[in-house]
Amino acid sequence: MNEPENVNLKFKELLGIMKKLRGPGGCHWDREQTMESLRPCILEEAYELVEAIESGDDSSVSEECGDLLLQVVFISCLAGEENRFGLTEVIDGLNRKLVRRHPHVFGEQKIDSSDAVLKNWERIKQKERKAKNEDPSVFAGIPRDLPALSRSRRIQERAAKKGFDWLPGETVPVIGKIHEEIDELSEAVASGNGDNIEEEMGDLFFAMVNLSRRLGLEAEFSLQKANRKFMDRFRFIEESVESSDREWSDYSLEELEDLWQLAKNTQRSENNVDATHCRR
Repeated sequence: MNEPENVNLKFKELLGIMKKLRGPGGCHWDREQTMESLRPCILEEAYELVEAIESGDDSSVSEECGDLLLQVVFISCLAGEENRFGLTEVIDGLNRKLVRRHPHVFGEQKIDSSDAVLKNWERIKQKERKAKNEDPSVFAGIPRDLPALSRSRRIQERAAKKGFDWLPGETVPVIGKIHEEIDELSEAVASGNGDNIEEEMGDLFFAMVNLSRRLGLEAEFSLQKANRKFMDRFRFIEESVESSDREWSDYSLEELEDLWQLAKNTQRSENNVDATHCRR
């Protein structure tokens, strides 16, 4: 049996399972769900897929792809039960959109670079929005529920497409902007004005995201890596304290800082060993 036929059979099986779960005598939890109640599940499954991809474990990536696919199927089933739309409409709409937004593949248009493809995609997208009388703003379509750092990057990217950006390759003025925001935050902290502090903190985060974008980095992923690094080092401290005959309260801040530095050095040594193995 070839792959398309196998996928078709498995998809039919999945739809049958969902129908049974949602039907009389099905699962209590599945029958109680609504589109609104599934929102946290959708976000969680998307993040778990990203984490699986970062782990490089194919088995985990495959499993998490399935979990995310389940959310799409679940939403489509809920809509189908109310005669709003079904999975057929979802897939058909996606197929037509992909063809429509790739005229250089499915039409006569000639495009010779990825950058040109993205620009053309945005042009087509804007035309579609205009035809539907949707918000014509360059910021239209940026999901409100995106993590704040990711949303900041998308906002900056959209503004940059209109020419509101530093020159290509420039980083000095971007870093200068960060220093400017740090100074303004310091002044706000000194003033003790909570609203001012919050505003300047946000401006600093926004400037940091801008630098990440200019360097080709995703600030969200950078912060996630920093979170993991901190947790790994703190776990080292936890294990050190638990393996001793002392309580946490017995440790001074200086002693905990010494353990932190030891954790740092241990982590760096392990990373150097891993890098050496990779080079081999």
